[in-house]
Amino acid sequence: MSRTKVNYEETETTYGMHFLREPLDCEDHGVTVVDAEPGWEGPEHEHEGNDHEEVYFLVEGEATITVDGEDVSMNAGDAVRVSPGATRQLTNGDTRSQFVITGAP
Repeated sequence: MSRTKVNYEETETTYGMHFLREPLDCEDHGVTVVDAEPGWEGPEHEHEGNDHEEVYFLVEGEATITVDGEDVSMNAGDAVRVSPGATRQLTNGDTRSQFVITGAP
């Protein structure tokens, strides 16, 4: 099939994260939507083993992404690219936030 469609709200969620890669049958990249409640904290991780670069786009709210120990403040409309070997962790602020995360080798 040349296209697939899914509504993120109809997918399963883990940590408030809606992983769309499998429902969309993506082969080369991932898309995740995060609905973060106040104080939400994502897992610290890296993707060096699979050479997976990610871009974090904050749709609404305020948040911080910590990359290799450095805090980067984010406001709605900000996007941050993180290289595969860097550790990263998202932390939400005092309000509800929404992110779109994309990644590919």
